[in-house]
Amino acid sequence: MGHDPDSADQIRELVAKGAMGTGVMATDDVQKTYEELSARGVVFTQEPAKRPYGIEAVFRDDSGNWFSLTQHIGGGGA
Repeated sequence: MGHDPDSADQIRELVAKGAMGTGVMATDDVQKTYEELSARGVVFTQEPAKRPYGIEAVFRDDSGNWFSLTQHIGGGGA
């Protein structure tokens, strides 16, 4: 994790408690990844939907941390 052992332990504790909040995962195909994860038992709180920044689906882990599964669409940029 790139942290000293004590910090890594504290981070693991926060994740386990659901206190870390958010995570974002990028994918080239939200719909396909959504279907694959759903088939494996992942429960999504929001199905894939278009947003101004791309397509997003949202799920929570068993500790209450939530994650955005996002596919970038649209214009260029850096």
